[in-house]
Amino acid sequence: MVEQFLDTTAEKELIINGRELKYKGIFQADRLFASLNRALEERGYTKREKRSEELVTEKGRKTYLELRPYKIKSNYLALMLKIRIYLDKVQEARVQEAAGREDYSPLQLQQGDVNIYFDAWILTDWESRWSMSPFTFFLKGFINKFLYIFPLEAGARGELVGDTAYIYAKVKKFLLSYRPAEAKPVREEEIRRQMEKEITQEMKAGAE
Repeated sequence: MVEQFLDTTAEKELIINGRELKYKGIFQADRLFASLNRALEERGYTKREKRSEELVTEKGRKTYLELRPYKIKSNYLALMLKIRIYLDKVQEARVQEAAGREDYSPLQLQQGDVNIYFDAWILTDWESRWSMSPFTFFLKGFINKFLYIFPLEAGARGELVGDTAYIYAKVKKFLLSYRPAEAKPVREEEIRRQMEKEITQEMKAGAE
């Protein structure tokens, strides 16, 4: 039932389109995915993997992972993220780590390019909610889009933007933790606040 709602029945409204997070350097792939999954759980999303591919090339390993996590808000409304993760030119890297001892133990890391793209959607199924005829279904969608936004849908937009900014900030903070010697540390709250501001401005510009 959930799969049908997410993939076929629902009307989809794109709120965030292709918000990009780029990183180049060392990281730990398993911890990267764990960080992303933890952020999704903290915001109440159910993980859903849509597609995964892996290819070994002369320049390193290429991995593509597409996630479609979702949050059901009611029997007619859901929030869904589309997260596309590209890992390119990934190779193993061994780094010496001091662990408060005189000896040093090697830390197994990966090195390569990380590109993550975030899309965010509101999914609605007015026909199921109102037992609508095709004309009434069209009219309700038109009113909600152009004339009046019902309270739950209005709140859903803000919640979806906040969720995306939160998850983006968590992942970015995790990746930047591998660069402690670079410029001043960026606080997670600052990343989230800046992203929410940018997304809100883009939404207002698109509505004009």
